Parts: sequence; structure tokens; C-alpha cells
Amino acid sequence: MSHPSPVSVVFAAQSVAGQVRTHNEDALICRPDLGLWALADGMGGHERGEVASALALDVLVEALLQGAQLVAAVQAAHEAIAAAAQPGVGEAGMGSTLVAARLDGDEFELAWVGDSRAYRIGSEHIEQLSHDHSWVQAMVDAGQMSAEEAREHPRRNLILQCLGQAGQAPEVGLLRARLAPDELLLLCSDGLTGELDDAAIQHCCAEAATLEAMVEQLVGLANSHGGRDNISCIVLGLGPNASPREAPTPGLLRKLFKSLQP
Repeated sequence: MSHPSPVSVVFAAQSVAGQVRTHNEDALICRPDLGLWALADGMGGHERGEVASALALDVLVEALLQGAQLVAAVQAAHEAIAAAAQPGVGEAGMGSTLVAARLDGDEFELAWVGDSRAYRIGSEHIEQLSHDHSWVQAMVDAGQMSAEEAREHPRRNLILQCLGQAGQAPEVGLLRARLAPDELLLLCSDGLTGELDDAAIQHCCAEAATLEAMVEQLVGLANSHGGRDNISCIVLGLGPNASPREAPTPGLLRKLFKSLQP
């Protein structure tokens, strides 16, 4: 997958500051020419967080344009943020999460660092593909905390891996999978998943009439639940040219994609 072919993909994206934060430290990028969709959630105070997330995506794209594999491009983003952080100048260091998907036909490669997530969603199912690099997730993995307890725990925002962490290259999460014609890929920051559980996200996606309405409704619902953090999401699916004309099962998302066909 070093040189993904341009793919026929339909997508929509939105990023907002939320109800509490005055600045948006999230950043997102949609580059169908590279088969790339990615978002980053910056940390370190609003100016430094904004710099970190923007830098992460800029360097990711530049590395991919130069032929790097996805994981190597993520590591390059980490090194750029670490170099820009300049410790010892009286300000907190800066860092960023990242989740990135690279599509090649109906196959995709997913890479992530931190607690920004990727989900695969159908008209009746939702599957979290990424695995949070967070303290509460480590507790869940160790059997010391339930997933429900993790959602409400005071330390739920403590992440164990990020881009830009001084002296520690992140262990990039990586998986390869396929996307069915009646499925969507959702990339989102923790501002969405902190307000909405998986069932609410799936229901919102299945009920939306268009992808634009879908991201609007996801962000709006998260805001109505408190909007305590910046909220960003990207939804994408295989476009008309990549999906068969007749569906074995109708399904709401399948109807959406069939309606896009000429």
C-alpha cells in the first residue's frame, strides 16, 4: 500500500470548538488524491495544541508525498512536534493524538496514537477498530475496570502515548481491513466519544440522510450532551463507482450510497 490508487470515496467532515473551550486544538485533513483521511487532537494549551495538531497533519502528508509508509509518516510527525516543542522555555510541552486512514480500493490501513478513534459502522452495527492508548483502557485491558466505569472515570483523559512526547517514540497502532459497500469509516476525536457512547454514534449515523447531515448531527448531539471538548469527526464510505448496483440487503447506509449513483 505504498502508492494507493485514487479511490472513489464519499466523505464529510466537521470540527468545532465545543461548548466550553474557546479554541479548537483539533485539526483534520481530507486528501482523496492520497487516499488519506486523518485528524489530530492537539495538547499543550490552545496555541501550542493548535500548532501540534496542524504540524502533525502537515508532516504526515509531506512524508506520504515523499513515498513513506503510513507508520513511518506518523513517526515523522512525532519527531517534528518533539523538535518544535523546545523544552525549557517556560511553557508546557506540546503533543497531539492522531488517527489516520489510507484507502486503496476497498482496503484500508489505519494508524493511530492516543485516544482519537476509528469505527466501522453499518446500518445495524458499530465496531471500534482503534484501541485507545489511555490509562483507563489499560485498566480495562487488565480487568481492573469495566468499559462503563472507564467512560466516567476522572482520569479518562489521561493518555499513555502521543506524538511529540519527549524522549519516547510512540508505539503506533496499526491495522489493515476492508470496508464493505454498506459500511462507513468514522474517524473522531475524544470530544465526540467523551459525550456519546457507541450506540448513540451508530444510531446517529444510521438515521442520517446524507454524510453532511451525519457529521452535523454527530457534532450537534455531542454539543447538546455538554460539548466539554473540541469535537471533530470524518465519515467516509466507498463511492458509487466502487459499490455494486444491487444490494443484497437494503440497509439505510446502502440506500444512501445507491442514491448517489447516476
